[in-house]
Amino acid sequence: MTIQQLIAAKLTAALSPTLLEVINESHMHRVEPGSESHFKVVIVSEQFAGQRLLARHRQVNAILADELAGAVHALALHTYTENEWQEKGNAPRTPSCVGKPSLF
Repeated sequence: MTIQQLIAAKLTAALSPTLLEVINESHMHRVEPGSESHFKVVIVSEQFAGQRLLARHRQVNAILADELAGAVHALALHTYTENEWQEKGNAPRTPSCVGKPSLF
């Protein structure tokens, strides 16, 4: 199982999302090809209802504590309730990495 798949499985089991996107953005950074170190997560779950942004992020970080302590270097979180997602419609676009030119 890849890290991307593991992240998706853990978040699905813990938060029962109605929408979950786990995007490996490692290729946008200065890492070796095939790396799994930078991820963007877009998640819509009613379990976020009544929670402030920081509480949502802490909840996701706790679920993924092992991955964050290991191979995952960066995790961009976009957490929404169903109503918030309906209003917003999409997550912010990820900007290019400033130091992108590859070392490899």
